[in-house]
Amino acid sequence: MLSALATALQLTEAERDHLARLAGQVLPAQNDGTPEHVPEDAQQLLGRLDGIPAYIVNHRQDVVAWNAAAAALITDFSRLTPDERNLTRISTRFRDTLCTGAPGSESDFSQQAAAQLRAASVRYPTDKVLAELINEFATRDPVFASSWSNHAVRPMPSMRKSLHHPTLGELEIDRHTLSLPGSGFSLVMYTAEAGSPSAAALKSL
Repeated sequence: MLSALATALQLTEAERDHLARLAGQVLPAQNDGTPEHVPEDAQQLLGRLDGIPAYIVNHRQDVVAWNAAAAALITDFSRLTPDERNLTRISTRFRDTLCTGAPGSESDFSQQAAAQLRAASVRYPTDKVLAELINEFATRDPVFASSWSNHAVRPMPSMRKSLHHPTLGELEIDRHTLSLPGSGFSLVMYTAEAGSPSAAALKSL
């Protein structure tokens, strides 16, 4: 019955999974806030993305692994505490300084974060750290709070971002998010249109 309903509503795979978990037809994953181990093959893939800024996040959007290009483009993650290495916290910290949304899409990141964390909250209902993060973000970010109230669970696999880098200047880049099968981790990469000034700038990192 749920399958028929999902088909009739034209739900995405993420929305189908969310509906099934709400109905209790999929066992929620258990996570009490203890850090998970990043799969070795994911670490190897990250290391092979030479020249492509990339990092790995867990279901809470904590950055748990990164390459040198990502550190050069965004921030030196090694200088941040584990609690500070959260994408939403980093976005709040650098808002209007380093990383801004492309024209007309300023709220995309907050909407994306709300969709990803809502899906994670259903999958990991016992994760108290995740619940605390959600409350923190909802209090600080009106767009996040609004998206959370709308029960959005459809993450955007790619989005265009305008980045102001202190040495490279203005960059137009695309942010791609790929879920890593069999884990709660995702790989995030930043690329630019081939032949563009932004692509040349990324190669210089």
